[in-house]
Amino acid sequence: MRRKYRLKRRAERQEKTRSRIVEATVDLHCTIGPARTSILAIAERACVERPTVYRHFPTLDSLFTACSSHLWSKNPPPDPELWLEIEDPEARLRRGLGELYTFYSRHESSLWNILRDLEDVPELRKFAAHRVKHRERVREVLASAWDHPGRGRHLVLAAIGHAIDFFAWRSLHRQQLTDKEIIELMIGVIPKRSV
Repeated sequence: MRRKYRLKRRAERQEKTRSRIVEATVDLHCTIGPARTSILAIAERACVERPTVYRHFPTLDSLFTACSSHLWSKNPPPDPELWLEIEDPEARLRRGLGELYTFYSRHESSLWNILRDLEDVPELRKFAAHRVKHRERVREVLASAWDHPGRGRHLVLAAIGHAIDFFAWRSLHRQQLTDKEIIELMIGVIPKRSV
């Protein structure tokens, strides 16, 4: 019985150490970016030795995958499925962009550091697969309210893709535009009829 208790305690300690490593890595990714995060910095932030990091995460893939899952579970982006209830295209776009821009505002610094590195280091993009899927779904949900067949549909998708782009939002936000002003500007970009 005593052996089982010791094994259980050991497993709990290992899980706590693993969690500290993930938290430390996420914190570094959010503050300096994944490309600038070293194993030594992770170990120091987690108060462990470098071999401990490797013991829990033998590859960068396993560490970055755990961090990506952890970050998204703690900070979920808006759910675009809820916007499908809104039939009016402009109302749906206002709601979707409003929720998305609130998310961007809340996590601007973290998103900047992470997305900047994803742009600069193509090898990191595989860890953002879930983010890419989410972005595609957001674009599709917002575009589906607009009735533009053919080339008009392509233009709507492109305009909405630009409207939901973090870097596009950040550029306008840094020019002192409010989210409401950015939303109205983006609505004005959407083609109003087929071209």
